[in-house]
This record gives sequence, C-alpha cells and structure tokens, in this order.
Amino acid sequence: MMASQASSAAADAAVELPEDPQELAELTAKVMFDNDPASQALGITLESVAPGEARMSMKVRPDMLNGHATCHGGFIFALADSTFAFACNSRNAATVASGCTIDYLAPGYEGDILTAQAKEYSLAGRTGVYDVQVTNQDGKRIAIFRGRSYRIKGQVVGE
Repeated sequence: MMASQASSAAADAAVELPEDPQELAELTAKVMFDNDPASQALGITLESVAPGEARMSMKVRPDMLNGHATCHGGFIFALADSTFAFACNSRNAATVASGCTIDYLAPGYEGDILTAQAKEYSLAGRTGVYDVQVTNQDGKRIAIFRGRSYRIKGQVVGE
C-alpha cells in the first residue's frame, strides 16, 4: 500500500458513517468522485445522488467528436456508466458492473450538455439492475443504458 493510500484508508476509517440513507449516499458519492480521475478528465459533474439513483452531466467538447462531427458513442457510454456506478454504490456497499448495454437513439453535438439519470430497477442480494437515460439540454433522448451490478466485499467509505 502506498503512503497516500494508507493515509486515505486511515482517514476513511475515522469517518463516522451517517445513518441517514441520503447523507450516506452523498458522502459515498463525494468520496467516489474525489477518487475518479476518469470522470473528472471527461468533465463529468455529479448533479445529484440518492439511494439507488444518480444524475451526472457532461459538456460535449470538440475532442469528443467522431468523424461524423457527432459525440463519439464511447463518451456517451462513459457518462452513462459513471452515473450507473454512482447509483449502484450509493448505499456504500462496494459494487461493480457485471454487464451493461446501450442503445443510441440520437446524436450528441459539440456544445451539447448531456445528462444521465440512473435509477435502480431491481436490487436483490448481491445483484442489481439499473436503467440510465441520457438526454441533451433540450430533453431529447440520446441513449438508454442498462447496467447489471454485482456487490463485492467492502465499502466505499469507512472500510
């Protein structure tokens, strides 16, 4: 374990976890986002989080465009996938993706603000199913994503 990881782990251990599910979701999301350079590099912002839900947005930059001058599907997928991750980890149980699919419905363009809204569809035992809708600033549906989650050992905060 590197020194920075050790100090981070020690800091997490000292955190008193909130009993309120909303406060726990917010704390978990803050810790996750602070440790998520991929989402940060894409300019993704966390708009809101609640137990089993998350909302994130991203502005389509020129370097995100494909050869058709539309947003590359990989960036749309990354936004949906990050939002899925925040929703399925919102209860502070370490959770990873076991699979996901996406359907692209319309293109995103340079300057568009894409917003992904993830909602828990099912949670049973260690597995969950989450639906994520991606829209642009006009509310037009850009993509729909379904993620399947699997809870692993540990917590995001306080482990």
